[in-house]
Amino acid sequence: MNVPRRTFFHLAAGAAAIPVVSRIARAQPYPVRPVRIIVAQAPGSGSDIAARTMGEWLSQRLGQQFVVENRPGAGGNIGTEAAAHAAPDGYTILLAVSANTVNATLYKNLNYNFMRDITPVAGIFVVPLIMEVNPSFSAKTVPEFIAFAKANPGKITMASSGIGSAQHVAGELFKFMTGVEMVHVPYRGSTPALTDLLGGQVQIMFDVTPSSIPLVKAGRLRPLAVTTATRLEMLPEVPVLGDFVPGYEASAWLGFGVPTGTPAAIVDMLNREVNAGLADIAIKKRFADLGAIVLPGTPVDFEKLIATDTEKWAKVIKFADIKPE
Repeated sequence: MNVPRRTFFHLAAGAAAIPVVSRIARAQPYPVRPVRIIVAQAPGSGSDIAARTMGEWLSQRLGQQFVVENRPGAGGNIGTEAAAHAAPDGYTILLAVSANTVNATLYKNLNYNFMRDITPVAGIFVVPLIMEVNPSFSAKTVPEFIAFAKANPGKITMASSGIGSAQHVAGELFKFMTGVEMVHVPYRGSTPALTDLLGGQVQIMFDVTPSSIPLVKAGRLRPLAVTTATRLEMLPEVPVLGDFVPGYEASAWLGFGVPTGTPAAIVDMLNREVNAGLADIAIKKRFADLGAIVLPGTPVDFEKLIATDTEKWAKVIKFADIKPE
C-alpha cells in the first residue's frame, strides 16, 4: 500500500510525540492553572448562576479555580465566538445554551460555526417552558385555545423575551405544528413581557419555569400545558402539550462545551466531574429551585441534543421567516 508522503510524515510525527505527551501528562495533570468559563449572558442570570455553581464544584474537585467570565451581547454570539476561537487546551470552557442552536440559523454571517467549532462536554440542566395565559382569557385548555385561535386568526398576541429567544421559538413551533396565527410581540426580557401578560396587554406566552412558576402558583397566570415530554414535579396537575399536539417538545437547556481540538482526555474528565456534580444533592436542589431538571449524560448525549435542536429550530426559523433584531 502506498502512503502519501504528507500522510506518512504526519503519522510518523504523531507516533513520535506519543511518549512525550504521555510524560508531560504524567508530570502536569490537568488543570495546572485557572480555567475560564465564558458565559455569554449577563451576571445574575440563570445561566450565570449555573456556571458559577458548576465552576465552584469543579474548583473543589480539580484543585484549580474555574472562573466565570461574562461576555454578553449580540444574542450570545460575542461570548460564543470568543470561546470558539480560544486555544483548544482545556483552559477555556463555554457555557453552551439552547440559543446557540437557534443562532446557528438566525444569524447569517457569524464568525464561527457552533457545531464545528465547539465540542460538547456535558449537559447541565433543562428548563421547561409553560404555555400560559392571562386568567381572564376564555380558553382553559390547549384544545380550547387552538379552537379560539383558529376562529380568530391574527387576533391573539404572543409575548416573548426577544426575537430568537427560547420563548419566541417555542411559540413559533406551536404555530408551525397547529396552523394557528398569533402576532408575536417581542420584549427585552421576560420581566416586561410577563408584566404585560399579567396586565392583559398580550394574551399568551411560552415562558421558562423560573420566572413563571411563582406567578402560576399564585394564581396570577393560568397554565395550559408544559412543553417537555413529561409532567413537571412542581406542577403535576398541568398536562403536557404533546398530549394535544403530538410530537411537540421544547425546552431551554445549557451545558459545557470546549473549543474543538481540546484533548479527548480533558473532555472526558470534565464530563465525569460535571456528572458527579449533578448527582450531588445540594446542587440538584439549587437547580431545582431554578425550576430546572439536571441533564447528566455523555458528551455524545449532549451532542445529539444540540444536533436535534439545531435542525428543529432551523425549520421553525425558516417557516416563520424570523430575522434577528
